[in-house]
Amino acid sequence: MTKRYGFWTLTFLVIANMIGAGVFTTSGYSLEALGAPTVVVLAWGVGGLIAITGACSYGLLIKAMPESGGEYLFLSRAAHPLLGFIAGWVSLIAGFSGAIAFAATALEAYVLPAETRPEWLPAGTLAVLSILLAGIFHGKNPRLGAMVQNSVVLIKLGLLAAILLFAALKFSTVEMPGVSAPTTDLTGWALISAFAGSLVWISLSYSGFNAAVYVADEVENADRTIPRSMVSGTVLVMGLYLLLNAVFVYAPAPEAIKGQADVATIAAEFIGGEWFAGFVRWTIVTCLLTSVFSMIMTAPRVYAKMAEDGLLPGFVRMRGDSPGRAILVQVGLAILLVLISSLQGLLSYLGLTLSISAAGSVFCLFLPGVRTKPMSHYTNVIPMLFIISTLVAAGLLISFKPWQLMGTAVTFAIGVAAYLLTRIFNPKSVSLNPSGKNRSVETESMQQQRDSQS
Repeated sequence: MTKRYGFWTLTFLVIANMIGAGVFTTSGYSLEALGAPTVVVLAWGVGGLIAITGACSYGLLIKAMPESGGEYLFLSRAAHPLLGFIAGWVSLIAGFSGAIAFAATALEAYVLPAETRPEWLPAGTLAVLSILLAGIFHGKNPRLGAMVQNSVVLIKLGLLAAILLFAALKFSTVEMPGVSAPTTDLTGWALISAFAGSLVWISLSYSGFNAAVYVADEVENADRTIPRSMVSGTVLVMGLYLLLNAVFVYAPAPEAIKGQADVATIAAEFIGGEWFAGFVRWTIVTCLLTSVFSMIMTAPRVYAKMAEDGLLPGFVRMRGDSPGRAILVQVGLAILLVLISSLQGLLSYLGLTLSISAAGSVFCLFLPGVRTKPMSHYTNVIPMLFIISTLVAAGLLISFKPWQLMGTAVTFAIGVAAYLLTRIFNPKSVSLNPSGKNRSVETESMQQQRDSQS
């Protein structure tokens, strides 16, 4: 396979995956739950620190298993094929299909709000077109798709820097109502519950920190290049998130943005009027489009790896330099979710589901087949911090709002059922030996026969 992705492409991939719909939509909901702008910014800071520990932890995972496949690969090789299949299923439904639908739906909401959309144009049309465009680019020519994506990410970073610079100039001359807003009225467990819920939502905005691991097979010196790119991209995005959200929650009065999805444009209109709100709106559209593009680039690599292991139909395996058929499947699933789901409905489901999956993957570092140092070694501190903080936030959210677990539990249950059916109808799929390495029970001719039948 061609080794075509280097440090900068991977760093831009991480940035493009992370800066999507979440940063422009989450703070309105968080402010409604927490009640004070300062606490919202604090939550974004805590979420960023958790994401950095996650990036470091995934760097250790890719050093131990430098292959494409992400959570599916790590859990299949280190723990059990069932857990790997569930993680792959989560990636298929929530991690990528849901996240792509979330970004594409938010893109349409900014470009064509419901109140201005012509009656003859069905809702979701623009979201569907953006997904199709990304599928065509990455399916036809992966190298061209990566080049276009890198260029647009640079433009995106420049636009975000311009927004922050203009806001800083305005902050020096105009009083911002959010700065003098009162502190939250919440105390005790109510505050802890609201903070945990906001962290789960915010974790969705940081979830792309691991994007580079999904293309490991196509990276030269993956065990060194990928960890550096993930940490660099995550640190940069954390800085941007803190500055952007400080602008979003401090510029307007808190009452103007509580519970609102378009907090960025509300803040922009307060800062610079209608023209600045328009500038911010189109910057957000650029961010969301690159998010859709980057996830269409990374997601099919997971399904291709699962097909190589016999856990998905052979027709989605990597063919040459592009998993074209897997891209087609991804495009179809994302479009389906666009048509049947809402923006706010996806937020808690995606954040909770992906948090649990990521924590489970990092736990693989402590399993005998992967761990090379004693449990007390200092290198285990960062992965343990990521696991504990992620699960505590998710657990607190579930304890106070148990219904939030429903979608996640259904997703996992369907994954278990699908795995069992796969092993019944395709018993010759890949199994694992005790050391965690692949051990295919098929010959090459049998694989080719299965592919031709598929």
